[in-house]
Amino acid sequence: MCRINPRVDFAFKKLFGSEENKDLLISLINAIVSEADQVSDIELKNPYNIADYKAGKMSILDIKALDKNRHWYNIEMQIAEDLNFDKRAIYYWAKLVTEQLSEGMMFRDLKKTISINILDFNFVQSETEYHNLYKIINTTSGVDDNLHDIFELHYIELRKFKKAYQDVVAPLDRWITFLTKAYDLTTGNIPESLASDSNIIKAISAVDRMFNEEERQIYEVRMQSLADIDSKIASAEEKGLKNGMRKGLEKGLEKGMEKGMEKGMEKGMVKGMEKEKANMIHQAHKAGLTNSAIAEMFQLPIGEVEKNLESKADGK
Repeated sequence: MCRINPRVDFAFKKLFGSEENKDLLISLINAIVSEADQVSDIELKNPYNIADYKAGKMSILDIKALDKNRHWYNIEMQIAEDLNFDKRAIYYWAKLVTEQLSEGMMFRDLKKTISINILDFNFVQSETEYHNLYKIINTTSGVDDNLHDIFELHYIELRKFKKAYQDVVAPLDRWITFLTKAYDLTTGNIPESLASDSNIIKAISAVDRMFNEEERQIYEVRMQSLADIDSKIASAEEKGLKNGMRKGLEKGLEKGMEKGMEKGMEKGMVKGMEKEKANMIHQAHKAGLTNSAIAEMFQLPIGEVEKNLESKADGK
């Protein structure tokens, strides 16, 4: 079983961005790009280097590479959710384009630049497919006429991949299966759908032995950092939900009081307040909060929360 998660950017960078594993990177790229853009050899432009990482020169753990056709590649693994990743992807694509031009060079010397972004979260909300390719096309005719053929941007969304082992056929399917199920894979227990791919076998074999003790410690720190980010996001979401519920209750109570006062009847006022309170308790329950959490949120006895929920269930 792989003890290293290859989706963590630090591990992904060493696995696919090291000279000894260029064949793995070539296989991954070829599984993503078109038949016309298949790669036979590649030059790493920012190979994995532990000294650069420790010195802060490798804060973005992307992989830059150049093939024999002078096509450029930027490959990045993003495990933490980033709702603005589209802008980030465009920025790094553009940065790689401009880096191609040295003093005295002409614009005609710019070569095709392919950005490959592997995301461990759902990002392209309008699509259900896990692989989406973006190019520049003529929106009048809807035709890709290769006028602006230097632009190509891929999103690979791992969480949209739902295939079982027996349904894995395409090379990209095999790589995504490796990335998402590495913890279940060993060199002595490889599903038949993966066993025919020598690159996948090499990746499974390499992933656990590729770190020395120093690198493993850095990996553990990186894992903890990602866990802390997830925890802060979850806490912020929970706090936002509580604050939203509390504000909603206050607004509901205020609305109930106004309604009761307009009728000039204390009974109407109390009834409006109770109804709004019951609605808010029910909404919090539907959102998945426990009875004790709801009681704490609205500063109510837990018995009153349970009574409200029972009444709502009975349709009262």
